[in-house]
Amino acid sequence: MNSNYPSRVLQDAVEAISSLPGVGSRSALRLALHLLRQPSETIHQFATAVDRLATDVHYCGQCMMVADGDLCSICADGKRDQRTICVVESVRDVMSIEATGQYNGVYHVLGGIISPINGIAPSDLHIKELLARLEEGMEVILALSGDVEGETTSFYIYRQIAGLGVKVTTLARGLGFGDDLEYADALTLGRSIAARQPFKP
Repeated sequence: MNSNYPSRVLQDAVEAISSLPGVGSRSALRLALHLLRQPSETIHQFATAVDRLATDVHYCGQCMMVADGDLCSICADGKRDQRTICVVESVRDVMSIEATGQYNGVYHVLGGIISPINGIAPSDLHIKELLARLEEGMEVILALSGDVEGETTSFYIYRQIAGLGVKVTTLARGLGFGDDLEYADALTLGRSIAARQPFKP
């Protein structure tokens, strides 16, 4: 046992918490000690909620968004425009766009972006599933980050769907080059969605 810890159980908890992105060992220790001060029922509820991420969370069979069932709440909503698909990198991007209140279509979560340096190829993304959803007359909004990897992914998808009779647009560049959607404020992101423009490779 590490001599810095009075308990192996506490050490294991700190190591588990510090494995989360952005959480260092000091922050993990502070969180673990905070949990220790909570009633056992609170700790069990916390542990159960985290454990359910492994057992009860599914991915939407249509858009790859996190869901409790076969379809996510957005795809299952009959009031959403099913003919407009906003293509994003991650679940966090869906949440960011939804927070703007400016978009009424549906989504497609790629699960990443093309990045040869990180070993991520087109086959590692949910691009085939996107192609299977497309029909003539639909609109695809390429809402990927404006960095090199995002632009590369947008261009690849554009090439895949060119000639299918699908309108391809991209976010208006109220977003700066290299900006991540996750960190864009709601007003800027909302305007970017509303003022989307034809994608030009």
